[in-house]
Amino acid sequence: MNAEFAIAPLLPKHWDAVREIYLEGIASKNATFETIAPDWGGWDYDHFPCARLVALLDGEVVGWAALSPVSRRWVYRGVAEVSIYISERARGRGYGRTLMTRLVEESEKAEIWTLQAGIFPENTASIALHERAGFRIVGKRERIGYDSGQWRDIVFMERRSQVAGVGPV
Repeated sequence: MNAEFAIAPLLPKHWDAVREIYLEGIASKNATFETIAPDWGGWDYDHFPCARLVALLDGEVVGWAALSPVSRRWVYRGVAEVSIYISERARGRGYGRTLMTRLVEESEKAEIWTLQAGIFPENTASIALHERAGFRIVGKRERIGYDSGQWRDIVFMERRSQVAGVGPV
């Protein structure tokens, strides 16, 4: 029997599963500098209401993606930071690529003209995923964060839309 895969809007009812996947990323020490996952209210406040997605396999959340503003200033209203997480048990099956493709589509519908991501250099799978989605490496932010007794670098990536923000907004 074939598993049914779908991308759907991330809703409050998905939060427990989304949070568990986020906690997996935190525990890996190669997905985020965060050390705790917020409650739904904190997460909801920090992310744009648009382009919040879950990847569902037979109705179970196996991944999620969302956008957060890089600044609350009006001139940056079309610039967002990408968060994308795939459950450990679902990695390497193309779910991340499908989720990222849909995230880009949704971001452009919302007039987001630049997506950016800060990725640990050791997270080569995430860097490759972003490159396949049209992101480019802008640079490396060296010793940008101090975590667990060591300095960490971030590969800074961005994707400029060819659809959103190409003219006056």
